Amino acid sequence: MQVSEFQQLIERIYLSRDSQRGLAGTHMWFCEEVGELTRALRRNNKAELEGEFADVFAWLATLASMSGVSLEHAIEQKYAKGCPRCRATPCSCP
Repeated sequence: MQVSEFQQLIERIYLSRDSQRGLAGTHMWFCEEVGELTRALRRNNKAELEGEFADVFAWLATLASMSGVSLEHAIEQKYAKGCPRCRATPCSCP
């Protein structure tokens, strides 16, 4: 699945409800999911990690959609040529 396809899927599933909650409220849910990912990283359970990474990405996608941002476009613009600072791959920044 492409990033744009995922973002569109999340829009179909959640955008209406998330938009009613508002950007600030949705951002708080996103932060809560990041906390759950942090706990999963400490436990190092692959199945749990996969679920939490997916949840964080889904909340990030809905925040981007609510803000009128295409994640795929943003990623391409910032990272397609390597590190945004030094343009190297891998990064050669000091």
